Amino acid sequence: MIILLHVCIALLSIVSASWAFIRPSRRRIYLSCGLVVGTLLSGTYLVLSLHSPLMQTCETGLTYLAIASFGIAGAWYRLARRV
Repeated sequence: MIILLHVCIALLSIVSASWAFIRPSRRRIYLSCGLVVGTLLSGTYLVLSLHSPLMQTCETGLTYLAIASFGIAGAWYRLARRV
């Protein structure tokens, strides 16, 4: 069950970061950041509770984090230029 929740939060955060990049606002950016934190917390819980292979998990997590971070950073940049 927690795996399904983790995947849903991760996908929602990618969609949220993309939407924040397209139409930047503080609220959308904060929502994206919160979803990223939620994904990282649930992923940490999964790694610790299921004893999953750490190297493969870290590679996937770092890829996800890079994509989400670039979207959020781009949204901040676009919002700053607009003001």
